[in-house]
Amino acid sequence: MSGYIVVLSTVPSEDEAEKLSKEMIKKGLAACVNIVPKIRSIYKWKGKVYNEKEILLIMKSKKEKFKEIIEFINNNHSYEVPEVISLSISSGSKRYLAWIDENCG
Repeated sequence: MSGYIVVLSTVPSEDEAEKLSKEMIKKGLAACVNIVPKIRSIYKWKGKVYNEKEILLIMKSKKEKFKEIIEFINNNHSYEVPEVISLSISSGSKRYLAWIDENCG
């Protein structure tokens, strides 16, 4: 099961969330992207604490695609340093994981 991942990233707008999600699906980088609106992120950036509304992207993909996902997000995201983290999927239904395989080549 270690070949499957969930990737998390945040974006500042619904337009950017939809644009990035659709492109990742078209390119086969993710089988599915959940767009979770209305989260609040508190973080420190360049010495200042921010309290911002953001949107969370939850991507289901394969470990072998992670470098491409990082590159895609870094090249297409509006943030200077976007969040791109990967969590391993330790187990899942065989049918769902097969579906990820089908859609992530």
